[in-house]
Amino acid sequence: VADHPTMGLLLPAATILLVAIEEGVSFQVGVAPRQSPRLERRRRQKMAMAASGTAEQYRDLYEKVEWQRQRQEKSRKRYQIIAAPATERMARAIEALSPERFHFHETSWEKFPDGTDKIVVGGFQPRNLISGEHVLFLASFHSNDVTLSQFQVIVMLLQSFIASLTIVLPFYPTGTMERVINEGEVATAATYAQLFSSLPNCGRPTRLIVYDLHTLQNRFYLHGNCIASLHSTIPVLLPELHRAGISTVAFPDDGSQKRFRSLFPPDFDFITCGKVRDGDDRVVTLQDGDPSGRRVVIVDDLVQTGGTLFECGAALKRLGASSICAFVAHAVFPQDAWRRFLRGADRDVFDVFYVTNSIPTTTDRLPTDDVFKVLDVTPQVLADLDLF
Repeated sequence: VADHPTMGLLLPAATILLVAIEEGVSFQVGVAPRQSPRLERRRRQKMAMAASGTAEQYRDLYEKVEWQRQRQEKSRKRYQIIAAPATERMARAIEALSPERFHFHETSWEKFPDGTDKIVVGGFQPRNLISGEHVLFLASFHSNDVTLSQFQVIVMLLQSFIASLTIVLPFYPTGTMERVINEGEVATAATYAQLFSSLPNCGRPTRLIVYDLHTLQNRFYLHGNCIASLHSTIPVLLPELHRAGISTVAFPDDGSQKRFRSLFPPDFDFITCGKVRDGDDRVVTLQDGDPSGRRVVIVDDLVQTGGTLFECGAALKRLGASSICAFVAHAVFPQDAWRRFLRGADRDVFDVFYVTNSIPTTTDRLPTDDVFKVLDVTPQVLADLDLF
């Protein structure tokens, strides 16, 4: 029976029927006795309605089975991992979480005496384990020097006859520099997009996984050989909020509210803040919501010096919030600006300051016994990897 040419059609149908039985769906076929024209019309209308409902149930069940099949296939896909120095810890964590699917190859990132790159990518010697494989490259563009080095490795991989390349770049560093106001300024977001779009083609577009991109329109700067795959770190935060008993989310501005509100459960309460000018100063005001007596977390995509977050937190505390926490996906903190948020510093306003390890060169230096709590995005990367 298994070799019969129709089994390719019968087996999916049988699977759907089994699911239908589990779901309690009944499929009835019969012949009604001859009736008057009026009763016959009613009978046909009822049959048509029942058939329509049954068809919808059948389609829903079929899509559930198909979704499960696709998820199973994607979860079996194997990857060879190449990582930048800053993301090697994540690479080893991914390999440890699922060693049957992921294999990390350590790369030598050295320099010649003149300062140029001397890079030897792992996985090619003594046996070539990279060609013909799906490759996962974990990137970190925390400086111009390391960015160029990693682009050189990405080009080399794409020219090595691999099956596909997926780049995980948790923080897209030039996302805030996407426009030109004064002639002569360089929109570096467009430059990065041009570099990605000009990558060699290995037979399919390179997938670029980015988290909480600051300006969402940047995804459309990419074209041709590289496609942006945008995701969020909010799923990493939600369990922390549940454990802390926090169900009120504040946004420092309307843009943040539009970006993140839909990612939270509907039973959450929301507060929106904004800035208004008071002479030469900007003052944070409450635009919507009531923080009085509530445990509040302020959510934004990234933090630089943190002035806006601090002013928002101080304003919510003055308005009666019982506790104030903060969350940002990307802890940029240039020139160690995080020090001002430590206990006893001049911006000590938060009970807990949640950040992710999307910029490990920063979060690796944060004290573990103070206000900051670093959330690991590695499990979320694994989950999002199998979506496409």
